[in-house]
Amino acid sequence: MKKNVSNEMNPVEPSISDEMLAELFLNQVIKDFKKSKILGGIDHSLKNKDKEAFLRLTEELKFAS
Repeated sequence: MKKNVSNEMNPVEPSISDEMLAELFLNQVIKDFKKSKILGGIDHSLKNKDKEAFLRLTEELKFAS
């Protein structure tokens, strides 16, 4: 009986470029998440008229971008 090659599961080894791409993607997702949290904090500080928090968070945002 012949083996059906298309049904065989060959483990795929990730290449270095695949790993780098995955790392870049994850870093961007983390950066976007942190930026989103800071923006939410800025909105909250504006709503509560918390000048200190606003200034601190806007400074954080400069470094997160």
